[in-house]
Amino acid sequence: MSVVPPAASLECDLLVIGSGAAGLAAAVTAAWHGQNVILVEKAPVFGGATAWSGGWAWVPRNPLARRAGIEEDIEQPRRYLRHELGEHYDAARVDAFLDAAPQMVAFFEQHTALQFAEGNGIPDMHGDSPGAATGGHQVIAAPYDAREVADLLPRLRKTLRETSFMGMPIMAGADLAAFLNMTRSPRAFLHVTRRFLTHLYHLARYGRAMHLVNGVALVARLARSAADLGVQLLESTPAKRLLLEDGAVRGAIVQSPQGELRIRAGAVVLAAGGFPNDAERRRQLFPRDASGHDNLALPPASCSGDGLRLGESAGGQVDTRLRSPVAWAPVSKVPHGDGNVGHFPHIIERGKPGIIGVLANGKRFVNEAHGYYDYVSAMIAAVPPDQEACSWLICDHAFQRRYGLGYARPAPLPVAPHVRSGYLKRGDSLKQLALACGIDPAGLVATVSEYNRHARNGEDPAFGRGSTPFNRKQGDPLRGGANPCVAPIEHGPFYAVKVQPGCFGTFAGLKTDGQARVLDASGQPIAGLYAAGTDMASVFGGYYPSGGINLGPALTFGYIAGRHAAGATSTENGATPCPHASATATG
Repeated sequence: MSVVPPAASLECDLLVIGSGAAGLAAAVTAAWHGQNVILVEKAPVFGGATAWSGGWAWVPRNPLARRAGIEEDIEQPRRYLRHELGEHYDAARVDAFLDAAPQMVAFFEQHTALQFAEGNGIPDMHGDSPGAATGGHQVIAAPYDAREVADLLPRLRKTLRETSFMGMPIMAGADLAAFLNMTRSPRAFLHVTRRFLTHLYHLARYGRAMHLVNGVALVARLARSAADLGVQLLESTPAKRLLLEDGAVRGAIVQSPQGELRIRAGAVVLAAGGFPNDAERRRQLFPRDASGHDNLALPPASCSGDGLRLGESAGGQVDTRLRSPVAWAPVSKVPHGDGNVGHFPHIIERGKPGIIGVLANGKRFVNEAHGYYDYVSAMIAAVPPDQEACSWLICDHAFQRRYGLGYARPAPLPVAPHVRSGYLKRGDSLKQLALACGIDPAGLVATVSEYNRHARNGEDPAFGRGSTPFNRKQGDPLRGGANPCVAPIEHGPFYAVKVQPGCFGTFAGLKTDGQARVLDASGQPIAGLYAAGTDMASVFGGYYPSGGINLGPALTFGYIAGRHAAGATSTENGATPCPHASATATG
């Protein structure tokens, strides 16, 4: 842990509040441009919600896609977003994002430890919208050897417990495909065996996973870059209030473990993770959340609205006129043997053939292979206001053994412990399953019968499952047949898991301009104050046009804020760091 003297004061060019993708991107960018940067984090570890994410970033026209021969004019993603966002389309900020996003990737690739892997085969979520791409918009941090992080490693947040296996994170793409196919493919089995044996060795020697992937890899690479560039990283140091001088923000008072600390700065970036765990603001803005705890938030408890409150104290305005204030995700509660209850995001299995989502009346309500945001939005719209907002994912034994169901992993891992814990419900018949869940038995039996009648032919006339490239990507092309997303649910025992509204983060945030500057009530920038990540109002107006639309803008507007605060006027291609930046980060 970094140590500062009690009752001390520090000075810097830029103070960053928050250590997720947005905050670290701003810190690294500004430091590379010669700024003296301090980053403070409320939690005892760095990484915020980013560390618990899948790590994908939506970056149209990115350099990795171009190197693969995927070329598109900027008008294509513009057209897609104009159609998706409608009246919430903010041309100035959308253009700022689309212009800077490819530059952001190039900057980090050329000048920092942050390297990317491509996701060129991942389509945009809504393939029937004009301008939707069939690929080339996704990047993810390349896997990282934790030994490269060195002394920073104990200070970084670990992978979310529920999305790892014995602490071993699994990377989306070929790695995940191998785990799903390990019982069907000798090559996949060999891959999984090597990964698991290596992980066991790392646990024995280091006490943790050392092959870092997904959001943890993104945080680790950015944190390594920040440290190499001389950024002072202070954990367990929440920001208490901003320092205001003549209407400008000039630092903050923070609470370090050694006492109160005054940090004077030329500017401040707010990137504290939005308000997914701020019960009061959730009651005000979230639908169906009267207690402030009714929805299941995936981000860490430290993401509790500090950035928004700090911005408002300086005259910033929280934009609530969005399609949705929250980035929805379908989530189930996981009872652990140690008495803790975790949250599992249902991202993968919903698009696989042989599963449906139903309400308490036993009826389907959505194309289950659509995006996670779409699933929850449809669920909330379909459940009457006087009923609990929830649904059930239903499958048969063969499906659970092949793909898993939520936190209950596929074969060869046992399913019985999850039934005993109550996480899964099981019935020898659909009627028994319905009674165990509190679902209308007649409704469920009729729904499955109607679904199966068409599914045997690979069809879903009710909801069009498998009708878009994104649907089909979520399915199982190895199964064969015309539709990789549809199969009947026929042979018991049958399983169900209860799914509730949850979130990856929030969309309502501080109003900003295209330079990530926080705006006051008259729409003018507040001198010395920036916001990025989920402290900034969603550039997409509370819509979810594609996977990675949280981290893509977070990285990009963090980069924009860092450049603007440093006074950078040209792109960094081929350039070297400014004199204050460490040469170790130029590789």
